[in-house]
Amino acid sequence: MNTLREALHDYLSLRRTLGFKLQRVGRPLTQFVSFVEQQESSYITVSLALQWAQQPLSSQPSTWAQRLSFVRGFARYRSSTDSRTEIPAYSLLPHKPKRARPYLYTDEEIQQLLQAALALEPATDFKRWTYYCLLGLLSVSGMRVSEAINLRTKNVDLTAGILRLEGTKFGKSRLVPLHTSTQTILSDYKLLRDEFLNGNEAEYFFINRVGKRLDEGSVRRTFYRLSRQIGIRKADSSHGPRLQDFRHLFAVKTLQNWYRNGEDVERRLPILSTYLGHVHVNDTYWYLTAYPELMGAAVSRLEHHWEAKP
Repeated sequence: MNTLREALHDYLSLRRTLGFKLQRVGRPLTQFVSFVEQQESSYITVSLALQWAQQPLSSQPSTWAQRLSFVRGFARYRSSTDSRTEIPAYSLLPHKPKRARPYLYTDEEIQQLLQAALALEPATDFKRWTYYCLLGLLSVSGMRVSEAINLRTKNVDLTAGILRLEGTKFGKSRLVPLHTSTQTILSDYKLLRDEFLNGNEAEYFFINRVGKRLDEGSVRRTFYRLSRQIGIRKADSSHGPRLQDFRHLFAVKTLQNWYRNGEDVERRLPILSTYLGHVHVNDTYWYLTAYPELMGAAVSRLEHHWEAKP
């Protein structure tokens, strides 16, 4: 029988071959295995899982629950080869996470964000153009933040107006068509970018001041700063509009247009799911949050349906 550390390696490898990136799982589980070894145990017990999950004591209950869920998944896998393994029950450290309430930007707010990006200091820094185009693309494409940051230059066809997203969530790839106005702006950015690079190559389309891929943490911090600057996020608040909310806005706006054009929304939902990169259409429903105008359109469609019945 292999060791607990070897089993963890096999578990993570298996999950990754199934399309899971496990960016937040690998390191914590490695730390858990080290903790178990320090306790001179060769197998997982509920007691050890709880002790590790509740570290540090100052963490939020949601963090404890998440850490225990990491162990639970690994323990289920390990139990198939080591009968001594104890799997933590779901009733232990229960915590139901609250999903952030989506923020639906107005057109005016998006314009203010873009103008604030263009005003980033210093005036000679290429950063302002990168953030202007990055935020603009997120607001009209429905792309994930990570997808835009990881967009490779070779996968940007500005002649055809197509972006190829590779290795996205669950290992999927997809094509994202662009509106002609977006093509024009990104083409202008590409010219400025090539001039900034001065003949050097860049693997990623959106680059930082040294021509490398943007850091997602830096992107989010810059976005928060711009949000506070235009007044949609309070200066001392850790909560507020997120970059992810651009995807919610894209989904809602798409449905609004379908309703206005008399489209069969239910039939077209799988198209929206594919465009957003969702595996199942159920994953898309979360993005279609209760939005007054959208709800009104749905009610009007339902009323028309019943009125048309003999």
